Amino acid sequence: MLELRPTPFDHPDSYRLIAEIQQVYRERYGSEDATEVDPREFDSPDGLFVVGYTGGEPVACGGWRARYAREGGPLRDGDAEVKRMYVAAAHRGKGHARAVLAELERTALAAGRRRIVLETGTMQPEAIALYASAGYEPMLAFGAYADSPTSRYFTKPLAAAANLTRSPEVVSERQI
Repeated sequence: MLELRPTPFDHPDSYRLIAEIQQVYRERYGSEDATEVDPREFDSPDGLFVVGYTGGEPVACGGWRARYAREGGPLRDGDAEVKRMYVAAAHRGKGHARAVLAELERTALAAGRRRIVLETGTMQPEAIALYASAGYEPMLAFGAYADSPTSRYFTKPLAAAANLTRSPEVVSERQI
């Protein structure tokens, strides 16, 4: 069973998983994700970061942060941007990424966000497949990698997620 817990972005379990995903980026792209991230952006009510635990071990994570039209490009007031989605290699293929993504969508909608946006890369075909299968559609580029030929951008209206129900294998201790 995956237990999803709201966890500060700068918590040791979060940092451990974020360090693992940065290693994946180094292996696939030659460098870490250079997107500026302030841990406070993931504090309620303008964001959330969750860590998924199996048997008390942190194995998955992801978060969302509020984005606004004033930031430029295709971003709109009411957007929530997904960041640092990751599942440890030994725990992939068990639906954990889908559970984290559904929780991010559900909590962003509950916080009043209207659309979810994200950036991923071409060297992450499993992420692209997940987002496509979850109803995400391509969108215009934004942010640090807007000019990168290896970046892909996706969006989904959160109204489409309004009928989401939590997967039975996920327990959430919401603190928002």
